Amino acid sequence: MARNESLVALNGTQISYIGHDGTDIPEFLGDTYGHFARRLDLSFNLLRSLAGLEMFTALEELIVDNNLLGNDLLLPRLPNLHTLTLNKNKLTDIEDLLEHLADVTPSLVYLSLLGNEACPNQLVSPDKDEDDYQRYRYFVLHKLPQLKFLDTRKVTQKEMMEAQARGAFMKVVKPKSEAGSLPSVATSTMESTQKATDSSATTNSDGRLVRKKTQRDMSDEERYQSERGPNQSWDAAT
Repeated sequence: MARNESLVALNGTQISYIGHDGTDIPEFLGDTYGHFARRLDLSFNLLRSLAGLEMFTALEELIVDNNLLGNDLLLPRLPNLHTLTLNKNKLTDIEDLLEHLADVTPSLVYLSLLGNEACPNQLVSPDKDEDDYQRYRYFVLHKLPQLKFLDTRKVTQKEMMEAQARGAFMKVVKPKSEAGSLPSVATSTMESTQKATDSSATTNSDGRLVRKKTQRDMSDEERYQSERGPNQSWDAAT
C-alpha cells in the first residue's frame, strides 16, 4: 500500500494519479481516496474505460486528458460532478456520450473535448474551420443545455438560443471515405475540357478526330456561304 500511495499526489481532497501508463483505475485509489476525493486527475495514462470510478461518490471534478477513452465510454452516476475534461482521447462520435452525460452528470457545467476527432477544432484539425467548430458547439449545447463553459470558451446567450433552435441538426458526421463523395477539381476540369472538345471536333472518314472550323477560322467567302446556304454561289450574291 505504501508503494502504491507513493504514486499518488494528494492535496487535501485533490487526488492526482498522472503519467503511470495505467490501463485501468487502480483499485487502491477508490478504496483509499474514493470516499473523500473532490477532484481526481488521471491524465497521461492509457485508460480505455473508467471502471472503478463509482467509488468516488463525492467527485466534483474529473480530469482524464491524454488517455485512450473511446466512444463506448461510460461513467457512473456522479450527481456532484461539475467539471469534466476529456481532452486528447479517442472520441470520434460524441452523440451517445452526450446523452449519457445528460443522464449521469446532472450538475455538469464545464466540459472540454479538445483534441478529439469529434471536436473539429482548427488547432488540431487544420482541414476544419471556425464554422465546423461552431456547429459542433451548437450540437453539444443542444444535448447539454446546462453547460456554462465548453472547451476554452464561455457559452454565450446567443449560442444557447441558436443551439435550442437548430442544434439538433448540427451533428458533425464523419465521411466514410474521402473518395467518391464529390467530384474532384481535376475531374471537373477534365469533364469541362472534354465537353469543349466534343463541341469543336468531329471525326473524318478515317476515324481520326479533327477540329471543326469555327467562324473565326473561316475566310470571308466561307462565312458568307455558310450564312446564305449551300445552293447560293458567291456570284449569285453579287
